[in-house]
Amino acid sequence: MGSHSSLDAYLVPLRSPDQNQNPKPSRRKGVSALEFDSKGIYLASATKGLKEDERKHLLHIPTRHQIDVVRWNLSNQDEVACASMSGSEVHIFDIGYISHKPVKVLRKRASVTVHGSDVHKGVSDIAFTSNDDSRVFASDTHGAIHVWDRRVSDLPCLGLTTNSSSNLNRIQVNVENQVIFGACKNGMIHIWDLRGGRPSTAFQSHKDVKISPITSVKVASMLDKNRSLKAQSNIVPKEIHSIDVNPSCPYQLAFHLDDGWSGVLDIHNFQVTHIHCPPPPWFSAKI
Repeated sequence: MGSHSSLDAYLVPLRSPDQNQNPKPSRRKGVSALEFDSKGIYLASATKGLKEDERKHLLHIPTRHQIDVVRWNLSNQDEVACASMSGSEVHIFDIGYISHKPVKVLRKRASVTVHGSDVHKGVSDIAFTSNDDSRVFASDTHGAIHVWDRRVSDLPCLGLTTNSSSNLNRIQVNVENQVIFGACKNGMIHIWDLRGGRPSTAFQSHKDVKISPITSVKVASMLDKNRSLKAQSNIVPKEIHSIDVNPSCPYQLAFHLDDGWSGVLDIHNFQVTHIHCPPPPWFSAKI
């Protein structure tokens, strides 16, 4: 096991709730990231500072660095990718090998200021497509998505950019593997189209091509169009914590905001079709 400053990535088979009798961790310890595999059988998780019985884990991988995101490779369920907001690499582990070393380490290109100093850009999220295990996406803390073709290089061959340096909290590829969405800390949702043209060419060359979004949407502006909602609430831009595409209705994009609001955005007409607002503080106090 690592110390309080280390993180361990591991895989555990699911157990019934009555077998989980672990004490509640302190604020400095706990789970920092987790995700089920596509069949819901195995759970990939990253923990910090927890003392656990490794014999109950299918696979236990101690790491030297903090882990903030864990994602299964949709095209190869033997692979799990991990990354940190304090690092600039994506580590891919193959659970078929009993090894603490990743089978692949993907690195971002170095960013320097006009004065020649390095700009730290941690990795905030990872995404895979379901039809190509060689393509990997990773968002950073400065408003960009880096795209690798593992067959070509361990450096990105494509960059998806925004007009902002705001942190991209979450990225999501649509079910057709043609469009990628990015949720920003500044309350924006950016959409990039990966079909044809320059993005397709980029995967066949060693050049790092930059692609801008086909559109960007401010969620607060979409909510502001709802007159009844606007009359009842003070709508201001809020950080977007997460987004997810409806697998049975791919034009619906769910979002969750920093203030507890959740909703659904129709990406065909860019209208919010569903919204859930938490009760105001005065309502909770009366109950």
